[in-house]
Amino acid sequence: MSHTASSERNKQLHETELRWFAIRTRFKCEKFVQRILDKLEVRSYIPLRTSIKQYGNRTRRTELPLIPCYVFVQICQKDYLPILETEHVLGFVRTARELTAIPEHEIQTLRRVTLEDSLVIDLGTDSFLPGQPVEIAAGNLIGLRGHVVQQENKQQLQIELNTLGYTLLITLDAQLLTKLKSTP
Repeated sequence: MSHTASSERNKQLHETELRWFAIRTRFKCEKFVQRILDKLEVRSYIPLRTSIKQYGNRTRRTELPLIPCYVFVQICQKDYLPILETEHVLGFVRTARELTAIPEHEIQTLRRVTLEDSLVIDLGTDSFLPGQPVEIAAGNLIGLRGHVVQQENKQQLQIELNTLGYTLLITLDAQLLTKLKSTP
């Protein structure tokens, strides 16, 4: 492939400006890949969630990727090939054969979601309807918007990360939510 065709395909990969991209890794290799990228001095991020498992009288706490097999990297053109050549990296996430830069605000949303420890809370109110647009009014996730999904006496705030093609479903206390006017 010619250099021109390659650069046409990777329009979002800038020569000097750092931009976020997602890379796919082999299963359960996200942290390994991140350690290698750290050695290459490539800024990377894995959104992690805490998992607590009870084994008899012992409790084991582990951090697992929120999105399995994904590592986010902030790079410019010179970093592209070294990342592709990294052990256990399967490739960059693409849309229609073109690299897809992820906006900074979506990375910040992931960071805020993974910092919140108290997301799963049972609700005792029916003041929100399914599909109701809402905004988080308190806590680490303040300002995030989504809509309510009703499920087994719980209200869930759905945050859409369209660039990634993922939807995060988060269970929140209704007292943390503010209703928004529906948009036609």
